[in-house]
Amino acid sequence: MIPTLIGVTILIFAVSQLFTVDQRATLYIRSEKDLKNIEGIIRLYHLNESVLLQYTNWMSQLFQGNLGFSQTARAPVLKAILTKLPASIELVMWSIPITILLGVYLGIQSAVHRDKPVDHVTRTVAIVGTSLPAFWLGIMLMAIFFAGLGWFPPERIGLQAADYIQLSGKWHTYTSLIFIDGVLNGQPWISLDALRHIVLPTITLVTIQIALIVRVMRSSMLEALSKGYVISAKAKGLSNTEVINKHARRNALIPVLTLAGLLTAGMLTGVTITETVFNIDGIGRWAALAAGGGGGVPDIPAVLGFALFAGVIYVVVNLIVDILYAYVDPRIRLG
Repeated sequence: MIPTLIGVTILIFAVSQLFTVDQRATLYIRSEKDLKNIEGIIRLYHLNESVLLQYTNWMSQLFQGNLGFSQTARAPVLKAILTKLPASIELVMWSIPITILLGVYLGIQSAVHRDKPVDHVTRTVAIVGTSLPAFWLGIMLMAIFFAGLGWFPPERIGLQAADYIQLSGKWHTYTSLIFIDGVLNGQPWISLDALRHIVLPTITLVTIQIALIVRVMRSSMLEALSKGYVISAKAKGLSNTEVINKHARRNALIPVLTLAGLLTAGMLTGVTITETVFNIDGIGRWAALAAGGGGGVPDIPAVLGFALFAGVIYVVVNLIVDILYAYVDPRIRLG
């Protein structure tokens, strides 16, 4: 994990060398005042000297938590990431468990009832889900359930709840996750309001992402059901439920774990389209705005800071997946 993280920093630093000296200097800015002292920053961090010295100075700043100043967020990049991340985490908190659990269940049912109506329906739904553009599905859901029925509004939270959080003076931020903080503050109506706002984005993400889980789980389960140990278990008189739950399912979960890890990391680093459609101020939407920049000029510190954050997330999530492999398949742990 550590060599991989070092490799990520080297790659991102190498990309930064494609920019001009003045643009690289923005990676060391801590506040808007520093924008007027670019020449001083260039001299202070030796940005006209050797690449190795520049990399050493940049890494020193990273360890101090200085990723530059984001003009898009009007705040230091690290603060912007920590501010925008909770909105994306709330999406992941609801979407990923539903996607994985429902996807695994449907994939198993599709494999067990191969070439039967259940299998055909499940595969059709998976193909349709994969084919639907996220922005189109999000707009359709809002047209029906918000504009038409008025049930589930977009954005992260309603105006009344937002006013209470910002103006009442009684609100304490424990986790920055509105649903959880609403419970901890003894304001369940705010938690319910946050839940009501998260329904449509969650449905959008689950519909799009679940198709991959279903297809991979079905394929993996079919392969597991054809293995000798499964056939032997059936010959010993074990019921189909026991064979599926105790033998086939666990081994079939290995490739699904890999995919689930990638989906989780992808959502944690921002589901840009979904956040944009539903006007959720998450990290993906912020990164997209930073890439566009003002006047067509990208917000370089924000873009590189986001790239570094995404790299760290993917490395950590893959480490967790590797650990879970040992839990799911004892042969890995014993080996």
